[in-house]
Amino acid sequence: MNMTSTNDDVVALAQRLLACPSITPATGAVFAALETMLVPLGFTVDRFVAGEAPDGPVENLLAWRTTGAGPHFAFAGHLDVVPPGPGWSSDPFTPDIRGDLLYGRGAVDMKGSIAAFVAALTSLPDDLAGTISLIITGDEEGPAVHGTLALMERMAARDLRPDFCLVGEPTSSQRLGDVVKIGRRGSVNMWITVAGTQGHVAYPHLADNPIPRLVRILSRIEAEVLDEGTDWFQPSNIEITDLEVGNGAHNVIPGQATARISIRFNDRHSGASLIERIKALAAVEGGTVEARISGESFLTEPGMLSDLISGAIRDVTGVDTELSTTGGTSDARFLSRLCPVAEFGLNNATMHKLDEAVALQDLFALQRIYALIVERALAPA
Repeated sequence: MNMTSTNDDVVALAQRLLACPSITPATGAVFAALETMLVPLGFTVDRFVAGEAPDGPVENLLAWRTTGAGPHFAFAGHLDVVPPGPGWSSDPFTPDIRGDLLYGRGAVDMKGSIAAFVAALTSLPDDLAGTISLIITGDEEGPAVHGTLALMERMAARDLRPDFCLVGEPTSSQRLGDVVKIGRRGSVNMWITVAGTQGHVAYPHLADNPIPRLVRILSRIEAEVLDEGTDWFQPSNIEITDLEVGNGAHNVIPGQATARISIRFNDRHSGASLIERIKALAAVEGGTVEARISGESFLTEPGMLSDLISGAIRDVTGVDTELSTTGGTSDARFLSRLCPVAEFGLNNATMHKLDEAVALQDLFALQRIYALIVERALAPA
């Protein structure tokens, strides 16, 4: 175990965050650690708790610093992590440097990126003009109901609106900087229920079996082709993720059958339009649909923000960046309502895995990249 302070500030900052257990929803110590990093840098820090059970309460942190009139650059991320699970080579919440890697839950997703951004702030020129803010939630890995959305409400109340936003999610695939996300597909989950009449299997005329009707609904859904993809997005897809009857008896016709589907969709659809489409298919067999939209799709067209990020990556690493919309959802789906948003962070090879680890050299490089991005975003005209 190695927790000694070094001259490498970004490593020391990452260690301080990793040492705070922060399984989603994160609270307390990890936010206090980040606050103590930001206050000496001149940031106003607003920590608050939002929401109630079952999806709350959630702790969040909003920090901002203004140095004259100019653009507002926001960095967004999360301090919560997924449960580590058994089988780690060392304590997941005791940062451990072995060789050229720093181990700990959240090393890449995404405490390492947050540490790199804070470290980047310490090396910025004095003549930058504008606002820098950090939008940090404790509930990105969970329901995400009272996290970034609550932070956005807090920002609106304080009249803080970014001109562009960088989310520090671990987007890199093979090398640091090889992938930057400029969009994400939307996500909607639906529960389809078919009601029948329970009865004895020997007297089917006295019952109404809902299973065949549900199967026919799912067959129609499975045959749906939503689209063929777009210039920036892969085709939308529907997946059947659960079937439930709850019938423990072999001689009983069940009274109800339920299925769950999940749709990941591109910018040719909205969550609401897909719900209506599935409702129409289910109604033919008397099925009802309940739905929950996790997020709409979004696309930040290539331009100033992506050029800014790609240019800084190239200047520090020499890597040519691929702009992508693949992968799951992130809180960028909410922040895209405010301003152009892109995602860029560490290598994602070990995120959510046992022995999650970040290369020390990637932390150093990411600090320099983030510093260049902010410097160029706020540089005097």
